[in-house]
Amino acid sequence: MAERATRPLGVRLRPREQRAVLFIGDVIASYLAIFVGKYAWLLYSWYKLISSGMPPLRAMRFFPTVSEPFWYYFLPIIWLMLIIELYDLHVAASFRRTRSGIATAALVGFILYAVIFVMVRNPETLPRVIVGAYLALASLMTLGWRSIYIRYYTSPDFMRRILVIGAGKAGRTLVEAHRKIHPPPFQFVGFIDDDLVKVGKQFEGYPVFGSSEQLLSIIDEQKITDLVVGIMGEMEGFTFQTILDAQERGVEIVPMPTVYEEMVGRVPIHHLESDWILRSFVDQARVSGFYDLIKRFIDILGGLAGLVIFAVAFPFVAIATLIDSGWPIFYSQTRLGRHGDVFRISKFRTMYQNAEEDGKARLASENDPRITRVGNFLRKTRLDELPQFWTVLRGGMSLVGPRAERPELVAEFQKQIPFYRARLLVKPGLTGWAQINYGYVANVTETAVKLEYDLYYIKQRTVIMDIQIILRTVSTVFRGIGR
Repeated sequence: MAERATRPLGVRLRPREQRAVLFIGDVIASYLAIFVGKYAWLLYSWYKLISSGMPPLRAMRFFPTVSEPFWYYFLPIIWLMLIIELYDLHVAASFRRTRSGIATAALVGFILYAVIFVMVRNPETLPRVIVGAYLALASLMTLGWRSIYIRYYTSPDFMRRILVIGAGKAGRTLVEAHRKIHPPPFQFVGFIDDDLVKVGKQFEGYPVFGSSEQLLSIIDEQKITDLVVGIMGEMEGFTFQTILDAQERGVEIVPMPTVYEEMVGRVPIHHLESDWILRSFVDQARVSGFYDLIKRFIDILGGLAGLVIFAVAFPFVAIATLIDSGWPIFYSQTRLGRHGDVFRISKFRTMYQNAEEDGKARLASENDPRITRVGNFLRKTRLDELPQFWTVLRGGMSLVGPRAERPELVAEFQKQIPFYRARLLVKPGLTGWAQINYGYVANVTETAVKLEYDLYYIKQRTVIMDIQIILRTVSTVFRGIGR
């Protein structure tokens, strides 16, 4: 009977499990703030009665008659939506970014309440004290819980210890991505490789401990919890059997692309086998009819809401554009949709007229000189996308999906980037996983990175993921950091 490897103490959670723990803790913190806030509201009501001249003991008799508004118990749901960006595990592991995110959520919550308060103008049904107390308490309690999470779940005892099988290009790519993430999502220990020339050397600062013959002893010595298979081609029979022996000892076996996806939220297109499209998008990534139905329902609601915002914003955008750079206010372009169907989009014009005088399609870049002053503002706030809500309502686009690209660029990129045309498997979107995670692309290399985000979305898409992307986009609009 094989001896079971010794593990350091601690519960090691995978990314989805970590998000679940974060969500449960946030729910508890937000509802705890509800009940503490309720008592704060009662004390405030008691204080008001005493201030009006009522004796303290008599004022206490009125406590049972003091009640909070019905909508008060819905505040935690709004709060969880406001902190949606904190479920990015890289953000969740950083106290500075967590603190900034909670402060931003509280500020946005206060602004939203202030707007509603001004519109309703009824202090009795919208008491300021109870909302202010809740936002303060929710902020403090969420920050307290997140501090506990950062303290324990980013400590070595709770982090997975990973050994990569194969010190080739795929394994080193994983290490390069790991070194760019702070704080790191797991402890990378090193490699094993059957190429004896590599044994004893270091790659990316990590050692090659030995070959697959020493794998089981290395697992015990280094207290490995996960083996990442970085061999993209054929594997020797002995190596395969040793990996199975390690699995029997309780070590988790994970392919390199899976760990890469979990770590950076994108697909490693340069380290995939030729049948990856079939396995990922035919066998694994089929979506149910229920998902398609809910997604279309969200698109219709979002399209209608977007057109209302468009109607309100249009006069102001039109006047600003005319003053800044003249006619026209809109521009229209041909784009490729799902399955390569051609359609036209309309947006508020953000570039100078004849920005492409030679007729050659070009990608927009950071600080692009073709972008007008008003256009720069429209892009940062995503207001330039408002006319496209009509296309969403008609069904040519979705709220969430890969960016709709021009046919000329698609034809060019699919020659240079593997799997590029796979992004046409779904409808393009006004916003998407790539748009919220990556900025402007100026060359083929950066376009490939953005494709990795798009393919990750296509493979992982769910209703919850779509809602998360929409909420993060709304947050982007409020902060004016659109791309």
